[in-house]
Amino acid sequence: MADLPLGWMGSRGTPMAVTFLRKMASHLQGGTLIIEDHQGTHRFGDGGLEVTMTIHDPSVYWSTFCEGSVGMGRDYADGKWDCDDLTTLTRVLNRGLRPVTAVQDRVGQAVGVSTDWFRRFRPPTKHHDKHNIRAHYDLSNEFFALMLDETMMYSAAMFSDADTTLADAQRTKLDRLCTKLGLGPEHHVVEIGTGWGGFACHAASRYGCRVTTTTISDAQFEWASKRVVDEGLADRVTVLNDDYRDLTGTFDRLVSIEMIEAVDWRQHDTFFATCANLLHDEGLMALQAITIEDRSFERAKNGTDFVREYIFPGGCLPSMEAITRSVRRATPLMVVDVEDIGRHYAETLHRWYVNLAERTDEVRALGLDERFHRLWNFYLCYCEGAFLERHISDVQMVLAMPDWKAPMLVRDPA
Repeated sequence: MADLPLGWMGSRGTPMAVTFLRKMASHLQGGTLIIEDHQGTHRFGDGGLEVTMTIHDPSVYWSTFCEGSVGMGRDYADGKWDCDDLTTLTRVLNRGLRPVTAVQDRVGQAVGVSTDWFRRFRPPTKHHDKHNIRAHYDLSNEFFALMLDETMMYSAAMFSDADTTLADAQRTKLDRLCTKLGLGPEHHVVEIGTGWGGFACHAASRYGCRVTTTTISDAQFEWASKRVVDEGLADRVTVLNDDYRDLTGTFDRLVSIEMIEAVDWRQHDTFFATCANLLHDEGLMALQAITIEDRSFERAKNGTDFVREYIFPGGCLPSMEAITRSVRRATPLMVVDVEDIGRHYAETLHRWYVNLAERTDEVRALGLDERFHRLWNFYLCYCEGAFLERHISDVQMVLAMPDWKAPMLVRDPA
């Protein structure tokens, strides 16, 4: 590209990257992308959603060309580009790249048949899992307290309307799960993935059940253990610092809220088999999971993106098909209820983004610098856009052991 100004090369590949990415952008549909850089203003798309990127450093083109969202996210954190609305940017790019991702999905499905056999011989170990969990959840309890609400729930809430507070929406979500399991004082519940103790304390205090909950995050274990004592629930809630595969005993109910995303696809059978082995023959399991489109799972499970590289190392979003296939293969469990709550996650992420924006000084006081703040802004908006475009979603599933007796269903009067 001979018309690039002096000093604007960035790298030897930048001119090629600029040409390629602008060619790609010229086919954008479902939105408008405006790019402002050293060459001027460039407009792509066909109307609808509109967003503006301002490129400060031309190396952004090369990073994006070579690494996709990984390079984009890193460069945003480094201040090499800015945007007037990161969520809208994600939505516009998601729409515009659908023809490309469709091809990648088909390639992933074809290649996966031959490569999965080899990959199964090297699944992640417990040590790797603990390292990955610590890299995210042991970041800072104080930081998460600033981003979340008083329930300390780090998962999709459920909003009645736009005026619902985040805390109330989280309690609604917890009540929904407890109701689906029919929890009562006679039940002993095991929870895989404690978080900061939100579900365990809610279920024990409001439904009177006993809860045994486990986490491999040392920071979460410390916070949840103290919370149980502070709320006077030590006689009903036991917090463990153990891997779920090391749990023993038999329980009436099992709950796992957005923990399966930390389970590698090669361990799905182990996860569900362990869950089934922990349940009575009449037991129920509630699973809340972030899911990826079925047709994208084979590509994504062995690939990487910004979130997997910089936020959740080792993460793997399951698809509904992957979940049901594993359940069928490894357990006697039956899926008896499914509810998609993905639309609520976009709002949840937006509330977390606003919380951080309003507490910038407090975040910095924790020793977390501007780069960290930009990294998490990109993460929250990147995910919000993906939920809004339904590339990913969130489901609550209820799974039953063979001897579970379904209660009589009574329809509400018309």
